[in-house]
Amino acid sequence: MKIAFFEIEPHEQPLLMELLGKDHQLSFYTEPLTADNLDLAKDAEVVSVFIYSKLDAANIEKLPQLKLITTRSMGFDHIDQATAAARQITVCNVPSYGERTVAEHAFALILALSRNLMAAYERTEKSNFDYHGLTGIDLQGKTIGIIGGGKIGLNVARIAKNGFEMKVLVSDPRPNPELASQIGFTYSSLEELLQQSDIISLHAPYMPATHHLINENTIKMIKKGAILINTARGTLIDTKALLMALEQGIVSGAGLDVLEEECAIKEESELLSKNLPAQCDLHTILRNHLLIARNDVIITPHIAFNSREALDKILHTTAENIKSFASANPINQIPVRK
Repeated sequence: MKIAFFEIEPHEQPLLMELLGKDHQLSFYTEPLTADNLDLAKDAEVVSVFIYSKLDAANIEKLPQLKLITTRSMGFDHIDQATAAARQITVCNVPSYGERTVAEHAFALILALSRNLMAAYERTEKSNFDYHGLTGIDLQGKTIGIIGGGKIGLNVARIAKNGFEMKVLVSDPRPNPELASQIGFTYSSLEELLQQSDIISLHAPYMPATHHLINENTIKMIKKGAILINTARGTLIDTKALLMALEQGIVSGAGLDVLEEECAIKEESELLSKNLPAQCDLHTILRNHLLIARNDVIITPHIAFNSREALDKILHTTAENIKSFASANPINQIPVRK
């Protein structure tokens, strides 16, 4: 089969050639698949993408040979599932690869904020060893609220409970009392979690029901001075509401690995250029720059998944997705959401 890989780093290509190159024709592109470069995949029977590629209805319809879309991510909101189903195109994802990896990054953000690591680093970089104004907080005995009790959220719960002796609350529409007892956490409503948690960590999937889960109304429920962490999807948080909460001291700090409109963040001089995607919200992009400039916000460039171990698993699972499809026994198919 002809397979086009997008958003592939050069160092990832040899492993994919080793896993698939003997039986298939592979093409590699470092950029995302968009409406502007669809010609690169016009003959592809398989397209493998990451989260910044857009396989919406219009783009899918312009790929006549396409039979399989395999995304190298858990999330698949960048793929129009209804159009794929109508075209009888199989869609696969990587359902498990970095549960511990993302959870560890969430705690890296928590620790950086709770102990003022960025401010301390910037101060000592200037040979200033004055510790005044850098007082942090202990995590032991604090309450962490985890929104989304899937594989990643449960790993956050384990780290919080076993590593830091924290009280753990979890909000999830499908509670599992056995797991709660085993790990040592308590299920609660979203409102209770927001009101009681010293640290709030988001691990819910993105869907219409979770769009702006943290908004102008819910953010007012947050315990004053709480830390907000998001390593899930940027659109779970209304950026305008978050800025308001930081300015009013409702939230004392935020650790964000994801942002709304993160794929469109550019230098200020480029924001009004003709290259800005038409669907992007300029107000949100500008608010992101305000977040970046704040001392009480730490932003990382969507790297929570980015460990050697997780990347290796992603590539191996993607290769297995392709091999199983080629043998007419596809695995890791995502449910069709029409």
